[in-house]
Amino acid sequence: MAEGSKARTKAQLYDAFAAGGKALASGKRLELLDLLAQGERTVDALAKAAGLNLTTASAHLQTLKQAGFVATRREGVRIHYRLAGDDVARLLALLCKVAETHQASVPAARAAHLGEDGAQEITREELAARVRAGRAVVLDVRPVEEYLAGHIPGARSLPVQELAGRIDELPEDAEIVVYCRGEHCVLAYDAVRLLADHGRRAIRLNDGMLEWRLSEMPVDAGGPV
Repeated sequence: MAEGSKARTKAQLYDAFAAGGKALASGKRLELLDLLAQGERTVDALAKAAGLNLTTASAHLQTLKQAGFVATRREGVRIHYRLAGDDVARLLALLCKVAETHQASVPAARAAHLGEDGAQEITREELAARVRAGRAVVLDVRPVEEYLAGHIPGARSLPVQELAGRIDELPEDAEIVVYCRGEHCVLAYDAVRLLADHGRRAIRLNDGMLEWRLSEMPVDAGGPV
């Protein structure tokens, strides 16, 4: 192959790679991927969860679909979206981790979003050991539909929006381990603060369901909430 042809094909290859990067160059599209990492959803559900109108959500999803990051299925008039594969979830998690390590603005933005509660954190392995030993109440504070799509075995569903009104359902003397979507999900932070304000012993998983799945830890689906 001539040198000129090699240069052109190399440029085409890297332009093809860059198309994926362009699809990720939107905070809202990353948020949509984060939501889809929890399970399949309709456009309506994604728009509501991400605080978008339907037209904007659909446009973002079409961009992600064209880049190959999401796939769809039709059920009647409804379109359901899902991640195209676990590799997309891994890419999302890695992108966030690399940005946090190398971009000076990310740690401050994370701190402003999540806040500080001084709570103890435990790893996935520590949580799995406590679950096997029956030594912890595990609380999934995501929306119910995300819990049903997949949750840590033994966890009970108690969405953070309902926690204040249902806190008496939790044993007073138990250690409560809280988790939500992922390392940068605020729901678990809000839940731990609320539990602590009510005098409960609450600790937090140091990441969330995204990282739990990617580590190939056991996952249950469905079940009573």
